[in-house]
Amino acid sequence: MATSEELVTDANTRMDKSVEHARNEFSTVRTGRASAALLDRITIDYYGTPTPLKQLATVNVPEPRLITIQPFDPSSIKQIEKTIQESDLGLTPSNDGKLIRLPIPQLTEERRKDLVKIVRGMAEEGRVSVRNVRRDAIKHLEELAKGGDVGDDDERAAEGRVQKLTDEHVAKIDDLLKRKEAEIMEV
Repeated sequence: MATSEELVTDANTRMDKSVEHARNEFSTVRTGRASAALLDRITIDYYGTPTPLKQLATVNVPEPRLITIQPFDPSSIKQIEKTIQESDLGLTPSNDGKLIRLPIPQLTEERRKDLVKIVRGMAEEGRVSVRNVRRDAIKHLEELAKGGDVGDDDERAAEGRVQKLTDEHVAKIDDLLKRKEAEIMEV
């Protein structure tokens, strides 16, 4: 049976993962600049198998407003193009038979506001994830107290530490969100 200390440490680790996941999600949202991370979420249906784009092609950023994608298998160009067009990135690919070019247009004010909404949704998912970890940890602490493995005072102290961790991790996500919003709104 786990101790209250182990439960708090486990909760901290899982909350760190939630924050890291939120940070990675934010990096896939496009700002005015080209970034290879924009394509991290893109999964191509390659001969019936969902495959990450990174495994099918070389992604480069030769200019601040251009991403190039060079598929290892030229026959997959059409499928890659189609998937990018259908994604929520709002980009229009063009190809010359060997290379796909993704020009990154200047963001309109309306598109910036849409992106901010998307990022806020991602942040909320991160916060919910952190709160779910807190709920799990507190449930396990209560089970320990019921089983007599931990005293009521220890349980309350551990719950307080879990709540403090929750507040800290939610604040980290909020901070990441503020920075990403500023990056998106920067013209």
